[in-house]
Amino acid sequence: MTLTLPRALMNRLYLGLWLLCAPAVPALAGDGFDQDSFAEFTRMRTGTGAPVYWYTIGTVFSYPDGEALFRMEGVDTARRLPDGDDGVVHQASRKVFFYRDIETNALLHSYQGRTVEPIAYPYQYITYALEAGSIVTYVEQGAGERLQRIGPVENITQRRIGETRVFSAPLFLDIPMGDGSRYQAFENYDFFIHPDTAGLSIPNQLSWVRYGDLPPFAGPGQGIIHLVSWRVDDYASLPDSMRDALEQEAPLWMAPPEDLEEIRELQQGHAP
Repeated sequence: MTLTLPRALMNRLYLGLWLLCAPAVPALAGDGFDQDSFAEFTRMRTGTGAPVYWYTIGTVFSYPDGEALFRMEGVDTARRLPDGDDGVVHQASRKVFFYRDIETNALLHSYQGRTVEPIAYPYQYITYALEAGSIVTYVEQGAGERLQRIGPVENITQRRIGETRVFSAPLFLDIPMGDGSRYQAFENYDFFIHPDTAGLSIPNQLSWVRYGDLPPFAGPGQGIIHLVSWRVDDYASLPDSMRDALEQEAPLWMAPPEDLEEIRELQQGHAP
């Protein structure tokens, strides 16, 4: 099965997708942002122009019994678009997450007789601005009548744990769907940036959790997804399992959109 653009555009919204030394007292959650911390966050999230890859692994659990149902593996690849003169940072992204068998780790294409589709966003266009000590974000996603612009959102806070900086972004989602239902879920992103002086090979990390409905193919009920991610700065640094899945089933997701023109084409429902 190869994931193509038309199929991805029809997928039901599932992820909001929109990121240690001596003991220390964390800074207050309400600490505001200045130009330096804003630059640090956006550089971590988007890179500086060349593609970056947030590689992700994790598990889907049923709730409240806690049964491990599926593994997940995916990638959120991002590119920072050229900056203007207004201080706004523009991010072009694509992300895809595959379900894998909990025992064998094989890619799942069916489950109990139902088709399993990856979670796939052909693009997300995100902007970040620093306003009165807060990071204000807008997200554009979808195409045609399903085009959405979400924002302004001011939910990112920062803390320090020793020399490590933690950026947290909780999302309380309640989105009307075309069939009259509502997509409701809670998601939380904790991005960790470790200092260069720590000498770590992977200084940019993310822990992510979601509570909401199980994926449709898994049947009714609630579930928890817990994922951990880390950033690598070139495609070749992704694990073989991830590159094999992308190249065989989702080649579009091997790189982020090239530019805003490509995003506008995708918003019209046109394949790149």
